[in-house]
Amino acid sequence: MWCEQLRGFSRLIASALFAAVTLHLLSSPSAQAAETVTYLFPAPPSLPAFGPIRLAQGKGYFTEAGLDVKFAVGRGGVDVAKQVGAGNAPLGGIVADGPIMVRQNGVPIRIVAVFGGHGFMQLVVREDSGIEKPADLKGKTISVMSFQDTTFYALLGLLASVGLTQDDLNIQSAGPSGVWEFVATGKSAGMAGVPDWIPPVQAAGVKVKVIPTDEFFPHMAQAIGVSDQTIKEKPELVGRFVHAALRGMKDIMDDPNKAADDFVNFVPEWKGKEVAVKAALNYYATLVYPGQPRLGEVNVERLAKLQDFYLAKGLIQRKSPIEELYSNEFIK
Repeated sequence: MWCEQLRGFSRLIASALFAAVTLHLLSSPSAQAAETVTYLFPAPPSLPAFGPIRLAQGKGYFTEAGLDVKFAVGRGGVDVAKQVGAGNAPLGGIVADGPIMVRQNGVPIRIVAVFGGHGFMQLVVREDSGIEKPADLKGKTISVMSFQDTTFYALLGLLASVGLTQDDLNIQSAGPSGVWEFVATGKSAGMAGVPDWIPPVQAAGVKVKVIPTDEFFPHMAQAIGVSDQTIKEKPELVGRFVHAALRGMKDIMDDPNKAADDFVNFVPEWKGKEVAVKAALNYYATLVYPGQPRLGEVNVERLAKLQDFYLAKGLIQRKSPIEELYSNEFIK
């Protein structure tokens, strides 16, 4: 009789264990229906600049975080900041100065993670240009994507740091492809560019020199922008997205060549152009991503200096309280 009781007790224990395991699995993010969220890119999501997000999606980091991420494309970083602030998308990709530009106009957006501790814009010059330092830009022709782009504002800051203004050189607005084509064809001595635009110039057989600009001017990298409303109503979603995206960034930092291979697998438009992707991600891994005490952390001092510069140059009419421009609570 006691054997029968023991068997019955064992069955009860097994049933309880099964129920507990089942409950745990059902309560885990991966077992629940994934929460759908839209991420708004400022430009086509095929660009290597968006490597952290594409790797996080392709390698399943968002799925592990219980998120089903959909992509949409805005019309540049300022437009994304406005769209996210208006609630048309919960999260979006901007350059970290975005809130400085739009918060003064009542757009309630802040950055919750920055992809790197250095500046996004790089001063890329032809080796035959004679340019060794920013002061050498005087009298030269330099291309930018547009006069409304963050890279142009960073160029103005760079010039100001060495006592120059835009009137001291010839700055050409050349568009997203012309900005590097001008350098490749010799129409400009260099460009205020981003890492994605360096490999095409090199592929044209032109030797270039990259002058890191944030040694002279404290501009910033790309960032994840979120509205105040989303932060208030869905802080867990924001945290899960940020953690997954930063895993993608860490993969690039740890092994940019492997990350480039993965990127091409997830973004097949780059098949046959693996060398360019590897070059771009190596630039991000060495020039942009390092320098943060904690991965994704906003450098508040740098953000404040940037806002002061924008006000001094008339790019904004008023400053916003610095604590309204960012949050570091989601990178923990």
